[in-house]
Amino acid sequence: MEEINTIEVTPCTESDYLKPFRVHYNQNGTKKSWDFMRTHDSVSVLIFNTSSHCFVLVKQFRPAVFMSEWERAKTQPPQPAEKTEEGESEAAAAAAAPAPEPQEGQSASEEESSSQWPPASAGVTYELCAGLVDKPNLSLEEIARQEVLEECGYDVPASKLKRITSYRSGVGVTGAKQTMFYAEVSDDNCVSAGGGEPREGELIEVVKVPLHEAMTFAYDERVPKTMGVIFSFIWFHNNMSPKYKISTNV
Repeated sequence: MEEINTIEVTPCTESDYLKPFRVHYNQNGTKKSWDFMRTHDSVSVLIFNTSSHCFVLVKQFRPAVFMSEWERAKTQPPQPAEKTEEGESEAAAAAAAPAPEPQEGQSASEEESSSQWPPASAGVTYELCAGLVDKPNLSLEEIARQEVLEECGYDVPASKLKRITSYRSGVGVTGAKQTMFYAEVSDDNCVSAGGGEPREGELIEVVKVPLHEAMTFAYDERVPKTMGVIFSFIWFHNNMSPKYKISTNV
């Protein structure tokens, strides 16, 4: 999953998933404009395994997160190296040496930036099982059921999915709606290893978070995760923990 190479950034002129627009409008007598993206709504599923008392999440590489980390790293000043007599002479020699010639078709700035890519792990995030609402003939529950089966390997009837809530994500850019469900599974429901749909380019790792570590995991800023993970763990603590008389370590 974390072997990322041959990175090339190009303009996006056409996409099946994102369509950029600019809307012009008048608000309280003031003319305004706003750039936004039209995209699909989505579903997400908090999966709780009652056999092992753990949450089932997915872990995957997100190019947008990776590039965001790259942009952030570019704005940070370089860390000064420790100076020694030998190091000073090496630094002086390096400064005096001519800059390497860029490869054909690549500008000097492109070559410089490409040598400073962050590690692939910078783009890996922990998320709820989720998917796009792009099948008009299926209900949200049926789409969520398919995602649970494909990504995590559990066969859960759509009727067993509990709707938690829906909310807007990316209100400044897309305004898309995500509907969150809750699914209880057991080891008996596991029919495959999951991992996503290879034909769609998915490469997903299934991750289990023990219940007693859930809230520590949610608030650990060193673990890159979506807001859906944090919110759903809190929802479970408030709504399901009393029912099962189990602790989420809060």
